[in-house]
Amino acid sequence: MPIIQSAKKKLRQDKKRTVQNDAYRHMYKDVVRDARRKAAHKTTLTAEELKNTHAAIDKASQKSVIHPNKAARLKSRMTKLHASMK
Repeated sequence: MPIIQSAKKKLRQDKKRTVQNDAYRHMYKDVVRDARRKAAHKTTLTAEELKNTHAAIDKASQKSVIHPNKAARLKSRMTKLHASMK
């Protein structure tokens, strides 16, 4: 356990940020997983669902949960998936 006051504060901040980052991580992973499941079951992915998927990925990227290049790659793959379902 930290002894110095600034280290104690840093620990409190890190715990709070870990919870927030986990929420963003689960949010984007859930929507990507759902989109891929729909593709596997030959169900169409609507434009609204694609928009929500892109928004979740962008939010995770903005919060530095994932790298911007990974976000771009995921968005590209989701768009290709949506195009192939039409």
